[in-house]
Amino acid sequence: MIEPIIISDNNKLSLKIKSQLETVIKTNPITRPNLVVVIGGDGFMLHTLKKYKNSSKLFYGINSGNYGFLMNKFSKKLIIKNLSKAKITSISPLEMVVSNKKKIKKFLAINEVSILRQSRQAATLSIKENSKFIIKKLVSDGVLISTPAGSTAYNLSVYGPILNLDSKKISVAPISAFRPRRWKGKIINEKSKITIINLNPKKRPVSAVADNVEIRNSKKIVVYIKKNITFKLLYDRTRSLQNKIKLEQLRKDIS
Repeated sequence: MIEPIIISDNNKLSLKIKSQLETVIKTNPITRPNLVVVIGGDGFMLHTLKKYKNSSKLFYGINSGNYGFLMNKFSKKLIIKNLSKAKITSISPLEMVVSNKKKIKKFLAINEVSILRQSRQAATLSIKENSKFIIKKLVSDGVLISTPAGSTAYNLSVYGPILNLDSKKISVAPISAFRPRRWKGKIINEKSKITIINLNPKKRPVSAVADNVEIRNSKKIVVYIKKNITFKLLYDRTRSLQNKIKLEQLRKDIS
């Protein structure tokens, strides 16, 4: 019998849940192969997924953080049943390619790529979808490119749209747009390649951030869905990622 890999954050609650889970598994073996149980918050799950990006593992998250949108609730009584019957949701990340001081760096982002002004002055950016301009000059605090899985996170905070998990779309949302003042962003096809150019890198520098990895003084950022990487997330049957997204859509409509 192959036991699941259990990866835990170092806070007290995570370690407590890990100890309880290990005790339960000793007397109730789990038959599901390639299983990784991740105990922590959303940030810890994002870090773990990227660490295992070239594997075919199944990831079941247990929340011990604040919100835990990517995670499941822990129940000592139901954990074996939940692990055995959890549904698979497959998601692909964004890849961010950043040009910075004659260097090119690549990073994955499961939730979003955010381009943020680095100084007190607003950023001036041009944004293309493939070879066509989405906007020739955006003056703003930045811009955010979000996956459907990440559309209820930072994207929602900047009034970006919530995307259904099966929408095959990406959101491009401005952050505090100054000019054009009424530009609301755009929803584009997931097959598109987005190119963002800093029009004034010396006077108005910007940072490019893939989830929580920051590259400062970025001049050119290319973002696209990395289709050859797929993360398989497990969710309890009554708390699927799709259901969580729909609940957030409902909350937004009510508010």
